[in-house]
Amino acid sequence: MHFSFLTLFPALIESYFTDSILKRAINANLISIETINIRDYAFDKYQKVDEPPISGGAGQVMRADVLSRALAPLKSSHIIFLSPCGKPFNNNDAKRLSQESHISFVCGRYEGFDERAIEMYADEVFSISDCILTGGELPALVLCDSIARQIQGVLGNTESLQGESFAEHLLEAPNFAKSPPFTTSPNENLQNLAVPSVYSKGNHSKIADLKKRLAICKTKYFRPDLYQTYRVLAHISTGRIAKKHTQKERTAYEK
Repeated sequence: MHFSFLTLFPALIESYFTDSILKRAINANLISIETINIRDYAFDKYQKVDEPPISGGAGQVMRADVLSRALAPLKSSHIIFLSPCGKPFNNNDAKRLSQESHISFVCGRYEGFDERAIEMYADEVFSISDCILTGGELPALVLCDSIARQIQGVLGNTESLQGESFAEHLLEAPNFAKSPPFTTSPNENLQNLAVPSVYSKGNHSKIADLKKRLAICKTKYFRPDLYQTYRVLAHISTGRIAKKHTQKERTAYEK
């Protein structure tokens, strides 16, 4: 998988890949990274990439003609613009996009992009939250990180992708480190916090059942919106199963 970042500040992108999992993925040739400075495609000696909005108002807008010159060589890649106006990115998007061979992220600045550049080149437009940032570099890195970890071999243990948050529309169940009791902790309250005993008894069926119940409780508390989706889908699934059993009983009776 090859990732291209079109940005006015390449150093912001490059520094992220100098350590940890993604650096190892680059060294193992599982992913590759390039940064493209949008200013290199400006027309004048001052490398001007922005103009005031034609409708008036504060701020500057990134020029469509400059962006077009930068994106023209990348038309065969899957081009993603980062914008607060975009669809909220989620884990299913990460899984789907991990099947691409080349993704190009266009990182905005100022008041955003001339809309014509999006219309001409964007395959998708994503946001990471209902908030405004100073630029698209952080959202692009968020997407890249999330997508890259879905690529086979990037994570050392493939089981790390199992049972994560958002699978089945639930948050991941609480995790606890396998460590000695907090007998020397300066925090007395921490010393008295016990880990659920089921976790340490080795009964995988009971552990899975407890984790599912804890995941439901955690989702209900932290993400009631996600919990409602889980409930609706669980209700639909239960209805389908009940309908299937009813049909089987009716068929058996008719025979």
